[in-house]
Amino acid sequence: MSSAENDLGGLLRAWRDRCAPADVGLTAHGRRRARGLRREELAGLAGVSVDYLVRLEQGRSRRPGPPIVAALARALQLDEQETAVLHQAAGLPAPSSRAVPVHVPPGVQRLVTRMADYPVAVFAADWTLITWNAMWSALSGDPAGWPAAGRNLIRATFCRAPGESAAHGPDEDIERALVADLRQAVTSYPADEHLRSLVADVAEASPRFRELWNSGVAGRHASSRKVVRHRLVGELVLDCDVLTVPGSDLRIIVYTAAAGSPDAERLEFLRVSAVHTVTTGVSRPHRDGSTPPAVRDQG
Repeated sequence: MSSAENDLGGLLRAWRDRCAPADVGLTAHGRRRARGLRREELAGLAGVSVDYLVRLEQGRSRRPGPPIVAALARALQLDEQETAVLHQAAGLPAPSSRAVPVHVPPGVQRLVTRMADYPVAVFAADWTLITWNAMWSALSGDPAGWPAAGRNLIRATFCRAPGESAAHGPDEDIERALVADLRQAVTSYPADEHLRSLVADVAEASPRFRELWNSGVAGRHASSRKVVRHRLVGELVLDCDVLTVPGSDLRIIVYTAAAGSPDAERLEFLRVSAVHTVTTGVSRPHRDGSTPPAVRDQG
């Protein structure tokens, strides 16, 4: 099959060749014929099997679903225009400006990757987790295995099962800020059906959310201190900062601890003892290339 007949495969190979391992937080081992990513490295980052990636590059599979295309775009650190081209090559419409954006700019992806000493994650405007680094997985558990409800911070905060306590302790200021954020998202993306469903579902399930939503509450995210209970290192008291990305409607959460403190030592223990078992996160499809029904990706 010629490259003209397999634009998708040609694009994947070209973008894989230009992406250096260091750019995605990988260490290059052994002799490499090119500076780019190996197939197994890209497959691991995107959460697909190597065999499925080979089929895509060779044109034997030509219609990956939207979550897989979005995962590949993030793993390859594509910009918005390139992401649109990849969708079109896969026979999919480009991501709509009417929906909550989930595109993570390459600079933000590099930031997440290179802040390897701290837990860092990126959320969309509806507080759906998009991507995270290995330390986030080490601290909170690998989100790749979480159900959809666990991937959305609004649902996880307000829709806990009876008797289930919040992982980081209840925080009324955070609840107010989350609801205020969600209201702003609804105003910015009124045509997003997933967003409307999120509000309706959580309002039906949570009296607390209903109360805050109906009150027209306003709030803002500020630096705060979180208590995290970890099965391996015990209790950690961490500073939590929410950073915004101008022009992209993304939220970046970063957990840190003061240098030399017992909590910093516990974070370092996590880094050296657990971080090798997880990799930089994306919304991960099944290894055969299909996607778990619980995972929604708006890309």
